[in-house]
Amino acid sequence: MSPASANNNARLYFLDWVRIAAFFVLIFYHVGMYYVTWGWHVKSEFASDTAESYMMLSSPWRLGLLFLIAGVASRCMLAATRPGAFLRQRSWRLLLPLVFGMLVIVPPQPYFEVIEKYAYQGSYADFMQLYLQRYRGFVSGAGQHLILPTWNHLWFVAYLWVYTMLIGAVTMVAGRHLDALSQRAAQLLVGWKTLVLPAAVLALARIVLQAHYPQTHDLVHDWYNHAVYLFLFLAGALLARQGAFWAQLDDLRWTALAIALACWALLKICFSLPDGLVSAAQWEWLNPLHRAGWGLCQWSAIVAVCGFAHRHLQFDSVARRYLGQAVFPVYIVHQTLIVSMAHALKPLRLAPGIEAILLAVLTLTASFAVFEVVRRYAPLRPLFGLGAAARPVAPALARMPAHA
Repeated sequence: MSPASANNNARLYFLDWVRIAAFFVLIFYHVGMYYVTWGWHVKSEFASDTAESYMMLSSPWRLGLLFLIAGVASRCMLAATRPGAFLRQRSWRLLLPLVFGMLVIVPPQPYFEVIEKYAYQGSYADFMQLYLQRYRGFVSGAGQHLILPTWNHLWFVAYLWVYTMLIGAVTMVAGRHLDALSQRAAQLLVGWKTLVLPAAVLALARIVLQAHYPQTHDLVHDWYNHAVYLFLFLAGALLARQGAFWAQLDDLRWTALAIALACWALLKICFSLPDGLVSAAQWEWLNPLHRAGWGLCQWSAIVAVCGFAHRHLQFDSVARRYLGQAVFPVYIVHQTLIVSMAHALKPLRLAPGIEAILLAVLTLTASFAVFEVVRRYAPLRPLFGLGAAARPVAPALARMPAHA
């Protein structure tokens, strides 16, 4: 086998590692949400803007990276199975955990939210009756209704299911034409174009759509998020089997990292501008630049992460196999654990730094304890996105076949 063929048939272990790391970053990010001024389900009495600069280091790109990897995984699975079987398997592995999560895992989050924000006095059983009856009586001072039932952090699963159904349908229709399109995309994204062209798409989406369609996670009206996440999902699907594209990210990783950090610094300056310092006329032209900087930060950070991972994490191990199987069940339960434990710890009035460490440690410990139970008990496995038959390890992302 030639070196080129060997490279094209290499397993994408590095994207497994990136996926694992991104989900762990998400856990720490959601712990941080308890302590910042941004809206969330429960809030620490010590909440301030102190940690927001550090949260913004991952805000632009973290979820986009996960959708990119999901696109890669979907394309690799489609290369190994028929589209119809793929659609059935992905529906089972995504919709069942979504429904189970909305009925069992997620409800404690809005329950503690209404206790803290609306002074709700009822029991959890009383709340669940309201939850299942789609009660709309919890209204904020701004006139916003708390939507019940809800998927909260599991919106990612709902969006992922829609996108996987789309790529499955496209594969059914396009067939071999999709391979030709993938090769053209990889041939286009070389050198500076790798950094500039996708960033331009993301920047344009933010400039045109973000003000009119702010983030809702309701699937139906979330057009800015769809423009970003669906684009990245499809980009991952197109580039999944193009080994040369992933290899070139090695050479771009330091440049991409420098651009991402520079954009982060400029975004931080823009967000920190005092009221009245910039006039409405000045903001008219500054705001599009600010949004373009967000898009550039978004893509350059993704390139940097993938480049460093391809360079240093292209290997298998027992840890990868274990964590690769654990991340989805851990993701399903982690936010409910954070919200519940944060509410329970609040009366202790711990120092925020100590409390944050305690929340992170307890969340990780409890999440993996849940996973250990789930993976050993066959009836629970499908409810958490695992295969029905108990397996000690999870497979890596599929092999990338050689170019046609």
